[in-house]
Amino acid sequence: MSNNSHELQRTGEAIELKIENNVAWISLNRPEVFNSFNREMALLLQKILDDCNTDANVRAIVITGNGKAFCAGQDLKEVTDPKLNPGFRKILEEHYNPIIKKIRTIEKPIVAAVNGVAAGAGANIALACDFVVATEHASFIQAFSKIGLIPDSAGTFFLPRLIGFQKASALMMLGDKVTATEALTLGMIYKLYPTAIFEEEVKILVENLAQMPTKALGLTKRLLNQSMNNNLEQQLALESDLQIEASSTNDYTEGVTAFVEKRKPEFKGN
Repeated sequence: MSNNSHELQRTGEAIELKIENNVAWISLNRPEVFNSFNREMALLLQKILDDCNTDANVRAIVITGNGKAFCAGQDLKEVTDPKLNPGFRKILEEHYNPIIKKIRTIEKPIVAAVNGVAAGAGANIALACDFVVATEHASFIQAFSKIGLIPDSAGTFFLPRLIGFQKASALMMLGDKVTATEALTLGMIYKLYPTAIFEEEVKILVENLAQMPTKALGLTKRLLNQSMNNNLEQQLALESDLQIEASSTNDYTEGVTAFVEKRKPEFKGN
């Protein structure tokens, strides 16, 4: 497999997918409605995430948006149309909740590349990723209170853990817009890039991730997930178990050998 070849490309759908250099680029593709979710797009994202999970050629995943926005959340035209409206229980239990669970349980790094506004469920899908990078013109809005709703898509789980209870409460109740600069200061996102070089910088970042020891990164993700609920004793025990698992991988052998030989390791992700 050539690192310069296009391994897979799907265009013209509600979500576009490109797999190149072991990176899956998932682009939300309803720019005319700021990439807001309808049922078609939500179910398609789940399918693509499942495919990326099982594809051994995929070693890192990026979720981004086409056009000016990352994602404006739920398409309100769908929920206000008597013929199309699936109802909020179906929207949450069949659309957003499975998306969040897949993002957290896929043992490959998933980066949200926020290229514009991320509002409502769109903001919370980004925050559920392993980390977020944003363009300088991006913004994050917990828009739910503006229309009489509560935050969903695990926003009430992740946002307080990222920025603290007080600040999360205020942002969710007031619905304030958070600029990318403010998000970086708060610890909501990992890095901020100038718009002119955003795509280039994201590409460098995720292609580096894709060449790292994927199995170890996945086990690290599992540990971080479990740390949300474990006490110290449980977390130490899990670290012991998963370190044994990591040390049995080919990438561990390669990493140690490369260190001894004073060369750059060539990890294969297994």
